[in-house]
Amino acid sequence: MPKESFLKNRIKSVGYALKGMFLLLRTEPSIKIQFVIALIVTALGFYFQITETEWALQLLSIGMVMGIEGANTAIEKICDYVQPNLDPKIGLIKDISAGAVMIVSIIASIIGLIIYVPKIF
Repeated sequence: MPKESFLKNRIKSVGYALKGMFLLLRTEPSIKIQFVIALIVTALGFYFQITETEWALQLLSIGMVMGIEGANTAIEKICDYVQPNLDPKIGLIKDISAGAVMIVSIIASIIGLIIYVPKIF
């Protein structure tokens, strides 16, 4: 069997990544909420005509929160697959993973406040 080309492998990889992104958006409540928040702050960005730097920080924050949430979801699914029963070690792993989401979410919220509080008041 001939080896697939680099380009064909990259195209397949992008396809798998898009599939995963849409699965997250369709099936995970936390991502759905974060997506709605992302749409709201994006609309606010246009309304308040935020600067290019503010756009960069806002988009980076949105991407970080949603990306880490996706990784957290994957970690939780792996944990549930490996150990479907209640297990304190698995619980610790899930808590640490959720904590990573919390850290990024807090920082993203602070960035949002820095951008929008002066514009609102």
